[in-house]
Amino acid sequence: MRHTSPIKPQFFVTSPQHCPYLAGQMERKLFTTLNNKDAEKLNNSLTQQGFRRSQNVIYRPSCMNCAACLPVRINVSIFKSSKSQRRTLQRNRHLVRNVKHAIATKEGYDLFQRYLNGRHPNGGMTDMDCSEFQDMIEDTPVQSRLVEYREGDSLKLIAVSMTDILQDGISMMYSFFSPTQSKQSLGTFMILDHVTLAQQQKLHYVYLGYWVHGSKKMHYKSKFSGLEVFIGGQWQHLSDIDSFTRSSIPSATEGIKSQIASIRLPDRIS
Repeated sequence: MRHTSPIKPQFFVTSPQHCPYLAGQMERKLFTTLNNKDAEKLNNSLTQQGFRRSQNVIYRPSCMNCAACLPVRINVSIFKSSKSQRRTLQRNRHLVRNVKHAIATKEGYDLFQRYLNGRHPNGGMTDMDCSEFQDMIEDTPVQSRLVEYREGDSLKLIAVSMTDILQDGISMMYSFFSPTQSKQSLGTFMILDHVTLAQQQKLHYVYLGYWVHGSKKMHYKSKFSGLEVFIGGQWQHLSDIDSFTRSSIPSATEGIKSQIASIRLPDRIS
C-alpha cells in the first residue's frame, strides 16, 4: 500500500537589505532549500505560488513595509505578439536555438562578463569568477537547461537563458546576451522565443520572476500580453497593465507565520 504525507521544508527569513529596485525601501526574503529527492516537486509547487529558484534555494519577497515585488508569468494560450515584438522576431530570425544540459563553459562565462560590464557595471555580480559562474549554472537540484542562441552563419554565441522545466511551464531564471547588439532587443527576443518553446512543448506558462510597478528595470515585463500576476494568494490576469497602479498592490506583506501557514505543500508518496 502506498501512503502520502506532506513534504515539510523548513523556511527561513533573510536579514533586511537595501532594495535594488525601489529607493528608500528595504528588502527581505522568505526562503527554503531544495536539496533532497523532493526538490523537483517542491520547486514546481512553490514556483506556482510565486517563489523563485536560485541554485539550491527557492525564495519569495517578504518585505515588512512593501509588497511591490509581484511574481508574473505569461499565459501562452492567450499571448499575442505586438507589432514591435514581431519586428524583434524578424530581426533575429537568423539565430539558432540550442537547448542543452546546464553545463558551464568558458565561452558562456566570457559572454556573461561582457553582458555585466556592458549592462550592469555597478551590479553585485560583476566580480563573479569562473568558479562562481559554474556554480550558478550547474548547482541545480531540478530539471534545468541552458537555452543558447547562436548566429546562424558563424555559430557565435550571443545570448543564453538559464531555464527550469516545470510541470506547467518554463521558468526563465537568468538571461544574458551580447551588450553590443542592442538593436536586436535580445532580452525581448528570448522571452518571445520561450513563449514559442512553451507552446511547442504544450506547456501553459512562461515564468518571468518578479515585476515591480514603478521600477524602470522591470518595465519591460509589462509589455507582454497574456500577463498574469500572483497577488492575494492567486494568479490574476492583467488585461490592462496601464490601469494597474500602486493602489492595486498591498502596502505590506502578512506576518511570517501567516505566510508560511498559507503555503500549499506537495505530498510525498511512500
